[in-house]
Amino acid sequence: METIIASPINFTQSAIDEVKRLINEDGFDATQKLRVGVKGGGCSGMTYVLGFDAQLEDDEVYEANGLEFIMNKSHGLYLAGMQIDWQDGLNSRGFTFTNPNASKTCGCGTSFAV
Repeated sequence: METIIASPINFTQSAIDEVKRLINEDGFDATQKLRVGVKGGGCSGMTYVLGFDAQLEDDEVYEANGLEFIMNKSHGLYLAGMQIDWQDGLNSRGFTFTNPNASKTCGCGTSFAV
């Protein structure tokens, strides 16, 4: 039995709605879970990870605003307090990340430094 942990991350309602829309698409692989995390790279040093993936041994299962996701245990240090939003406007479309831990971000909005 896996333990679901209260989330260090917050999703806006529009982000939750978009993730649920993707999960309900025809052909979605139900064995995949929503992954939130970071990886090295990008113009500021680290890049956000948001996508569907298989659960790994070092992952913890979180719940935020009724949405379950997985994240590597060590990534919480970089992402605690972050908000994920979905923008669907004429000028911008996609997920956005507001991270209070980022000391520097870049224009693309998906890369940051701590």
